[in-house]
Amino acid sequence: MKVIILTSSKNGTAAHHLPYLIESKSCEISLVILNDGAVINTYKYYKNKIRKTIKIGILGALNGIRMRKWFNQDMAEYKRVGDLQEICEKNKIPFATIPSINSQNTIEIIKNANADLGISLGNGYIGSKVFSIPKFGMINIHHEILPDYQNAQSIIWQIYNKSAMTGYTIHKIDRHIDTGEILLQKKIPISFENSLRKTIAKTSFFLLESSANGLLEVLSDFDNLYKNAQPQGMGKSYTTPSIWQYIKIYINYKKLKKSSSQQSNVNSVV
Repeated sequence: MKVIILTSSKNGTAAHHLPYLIESKSCEISLVILNDGAVINTYKYYKNKIRKTIKIGILGALNGIRMRKWFNQDMAEYKRVGDLQEICEKNKIPFATIPSINSQNTIEIIKNANADLGISLGNGYIGSKVFSIPKFGMINIHHEILPDYQNAQSIIWQIYNKSAMTGYTIHKIDRHIDTGEILLQKKIPISFENSLRKTIAKTSFFLLESSANGLLEVLSDFDNLYKNAQPQGMGKSYTTPSIWQYIKIYINYKKLKKSSSQQSNVNSVV
């Protein structure tokens, strides 16, 4: 199967997962595309930013910026992810950059790639003119359980809802964000560390490792999983937490960590 990989980060999920795909030889990677993230419609871009800031508050927005490091730079403590372009050059995989995901340039590049499947790893909204080009469309890895955590940052909203489990979902891309039919879904326990920050970073690492293997599983049994993909049904969408929601996340983290420690002590005694 010929696949293309579309991503918006040089050192994110795509850079982590690509070596797994290369080593497994589960597919032929015909092209890797990196979105530069240029703002095409500045009015719409800043309008959405302002609307989101109003919704979660200035403190929530600032706290959201602070937390971004937990999911990437801090995770490097457990595994350093390489540079996507360097990985492609080393393995002689065609590499291209685009100004934005839904640009005409993107459409032309994907058409010329003549791929069977597109794999989205770490992107925003992808329009139908893009995701419908490959023979089997595009699939996405969402590092959370769907449909319960659509558009959600990994782990933090599970803790908000007093859950000690997180997970990932590999699904078809449709006209909405994180709503497509599910091919594969797996849950993993949250690793409660000495701080919320380390909890997010370490569990994010576990999620990446698990979803990389999940992607290989999907590609190895693609025809069956694609044909039997399950509709999601009604879901719930999340965004960056407000400062009050963050306080609740922190309080629940302390409670869940204590409960996790107590359970570990019981298991060690047994």
